[in-house]
This record gives sequence, C-alpha cells and structure tokens, in this order.
Amino acid sequence: MEILDGIAPVADRYDGFVLDLWGVVHDGQRPYPGVPEALAELKRRGKRVVFLTNAPRRAWAVQGLLDGMGLDRALYDGIMSSGEIAWRLMARRDHPFFAGMGGRRAFHIGPERDLSVAEEGVAELVADPAGAHFVLNTGPDPERGAVDAENYRPALEAAAAHRLPMLCVNPDRHVMVGGERLICAGALADIYLELGGAVLEVGKPDPSVYDPVLELLELTDRRRVLAVGDTPHTDLAGAQAAGLDALWALTGLAAFAHGDSPTAERLREVALSEGVDPVAAVRGLRW
Repeated sequence: MEILDGIAPVADRYDGFVLDLWGVVHDGQRPYPGVPEALAELKRRGKRVVFLTNAPRRAWAVQGLLDGMGLDRALYDGIMSSGEIAWRLMARRDHPFFAGMGGRRAFHIGPERDLSVAEEGVAELVADPAGAHFVLNTGPDPERGAVDAENYRPALEAAAAHRLPMLCVNPDRHVMVGGERLICAGALADIYLELGGAVLEVGKPDPSVYDPVLELLELTDRRRVLAVGDTPHTDLAGAQAAGLDALWALTGLAAFAHGDSPTAERLREVALSEGVDPVAAVRGLRW
C-alpha cells in the first residue's frame, strides 16, 4: 500500500471530500498540524468538503465544538453526524426499529452534552428502564467514566431485563482524545448484544449515512468523491460500501494501533483483514 505524506498527490482526482473528524481533522482538543492549511488549499481549488462523524450529537453541536477549536467555517461546506441522523430517525419514526414500540420514552445512557439528539421532543428521557420504550445510548458519562465499559453493565442488564431495543448513536468502539484511548457508545452496544439485546447502530459503516453527505456535497458522481478516515471497520468500510474511494489517515486510532512508522506491507495486511481496499494511506491530513 502506498503511503503518502499529504493529500496533494490525490487531491485533483476528486471533486468532493468526506472527512472524518475525531482522529483525522482533530484529536478531540485541537486540529492536527497542517489541517487548516490543507482544507484551505482544497477550497482554493474549488473542492467541496463535508465532515462525516460518528459523534452522538446534532450537527449544530459539532459545529460549535469546531468553532471552539478555531476551525474557520469557510474551510468546509457542511457537517453530518450520527447524532443528526439519529435525531431524524426519531423525528420521523418510519424506520423498522420503531415498529410496535408504542412511545418515545428513552432510557438514556450518556452525558448531558449529547442531549441535542433528543431535542424538540423526538425522545422523552426517563431515569428508569422500567418506564422506557427503548435505550438511547450516546456513550460514556462522567460518573462511570470513559475507560472501562464494564462500569455500564448493571444499567445495561437492567435495560435488557425489560427487553428494550437500543438505539446506539455512535458505532465507534473507541476514540482518541488528546492522546488517550477512550470508549464510545459502540463498546456499550457490544455488552448489550452479549446480553441478548437488540441494537440499531446509527453511523459509519452503514452506507446509508453517506446519502445525506452527498446532498451536502451537491455531487452525484461517487467516483469523484474521496473519504478520509483513520478506522478501517467504520470509516473505510463505510466509504467502500457506499461506493466511494477511501484514503486511510494514519492518525488517531491508526497511530495508536500501528505506531508512527507502519510499513506499507503491514497496512496492506490489516486492510485486507478488514475487507477494505483504500487507494492509499496518508500520514496526516496535510497538503
């Protein structure tokens, strides 16, 4: 597998770019070095740029986070998040997940900062799973922490005892934040599946999440769109399933798993084991 130093060698092959956020654009605290400059060069060349993230909060909340990091809104054309898609699903309630559910009461597992996903009455949050219609899983909370998913087992067992289906609003199992590897909602979903619970995961690698992204890009030819992500089983697999080329960013979880200087042979081996075939790897989202 070819390893690029930056995105310049492939930029002009594509009209649109779908970029993961955590692990590609930023580390959870600040943009990676060279990212604003690379985005500026893409925009200067007339490219369309949309962020697609498995963040369990609505797009406007994600934008606020990027504003806080100092990332200029002129550097991108839109944001789509798993939280935004989940909010739409709960608002419309036409997905089979909601069939026969009977109501909107949700037993929420997650921090308060994710509550945008339940705004405008799409879900009514309750503290006791006995009174809920489903589990709304947005990830770890401050009380039980973001290091060990086992801390959530008692709450998950209580929900499973009531046979509640789970809406998992972030399929990621882990994320890198400031150099630390933390659990995400997907790690809690794994325990719930182990307990026999039914789970609907919203976000990458589900190829359907790319449809609203293409609308934001205002592009129809998927062959002219490149997705950039750091995780093979979500970012790269999702892009491939949606018919997009993918570029493997060796930052974020990729850096954690493979170090600073992985060999081309090793990356190729890992990609094949994950069933993905990225066009190349890139050391970082820089020009």
